[in-house]
Amino acid sequence: MNDRIVRMAASVLLWCLVCLGSAEAGKLLVVPSDGSHWTGMKPLVEELGRRGNQVVVIIPEASLSMGPSKHTTTLTYPVPYTKAQLQESISVALGKLMSADASTDLARFQNFIHSMDALKVIISRNAEGLLSSKDLMKKLQEYNFDAILIDPFETVGVIAAEYLSIPAIYIQTSHPCGVDALASQCPAPPSYVPQPLTHFTDRMNFWQRSVNLVRTLIQPTTCERMFARADEIASNVLQRKTSVVEILSHAALWFVHSDFALEFPRPLMPNMIIVGGMDNRKAEPLSQVCLSISCSTII
Repeated sequence: MNDRIVRMAASVLLWCLVCLGSAEAGKLLVVPSDGSHWTGMKPLVEELGRRGNQVVVIIPEASLSMGPSKHTTTLTYPVPYTKAQLQESISVALGKLMSADASTDLARFQNFIHSMDALKVIISRNAEGLLSSKDLMKKLQEYNFDAILIDPFETVGVIAAEYLSIPAIYIQTSHPCGVDALASQCPAPPSYVPQPLTHFTDRMNFWQRSVNLVRTLIQPTTCERMFARADEIASNVLQRKTSVVEILSHAALWFVHSDFALEFPRPLMPNMIIVGGMDNRKAEPLSQVCLSISCSTII
C-alpha cells in the first residue's frame, strides 16, 4: 500500500513538473521539516529523483533525522543551534505537552494556546538561517526550479518559495492551528469539523458545538499569534507587508498527508489530494531470530 501511494503521489508531482517545465524531467526544490515529517516525504522525494528529475533537498546543518537521500542533491544552511540543543528543546516541549491537563474544555484551550506559543519559536528559527544566507539563496535562484515541494509545518520553505517565485506544492499532516483550511478557504463547518486539540468527534452535542464554534471564530487570531515572528521575517525578506497565511493561499497544490480511516472526513478544495499512509514502510520478512523468539513464545 505504501509503495502504491508513493508512486501515485510521484506521478502527480511528475505531471506537475512536466506542465511547469519545458522538458520531460523537471527541476524540483525540496524544503522538508524534521522528524516524522521527513520520514513521510523522503520516499516520495527519492522516487522523483529515481525517475530522472533533478531534485535538490535543502536542510539545516543540525537536525534529528534529516540527511542525504538517494537520487538527490543535498544542500545545507546554517542554524543557530546544535543537534544536542534541538533534542533538549524538543524533549522539554514534549514533556510539558504530555503532562498538561486535558480534563476540561478550558484546560485543553489553555494547552492549545501554550502549544502555539512554543511552536512560534520553532517554526521561524530555520527561516532566518536560510533566508539570511545570500550566497545560498542566489545559488537556488540560478537553478531555475520548476516547482518547490514544502512541508509547511515550518515557514522556511513557505517564505523561500515566495521569494524565489516558484510554484509551491505543500505536503503536510494536519497543521496545529489549522492554517491549511484557513489559507485555502476550505469549508470547515464548526458543527461537523472539530478544531485541533479539542478531542471532539464529528458528532458533537450542543455544548461541544458551541465550544468548537468559538474555537473556529478565533482560529485566525491563533494563527496570527503563532506566525507573528514568521510574518515579520517574510515582510522583511519580500520587502512588502505580507503574512504566512497569505503566502500559503498561493499554493499550486496541497498533498494532505492524512487518512480518513484515522481522522474525520472534511471538505477539501480541488487542489487538495489525500496521500495517507506514506509513513508506513513496506513489510519485510522476519529474520530467523525473530521467528525463533515467536515460536518459543507460542510454545
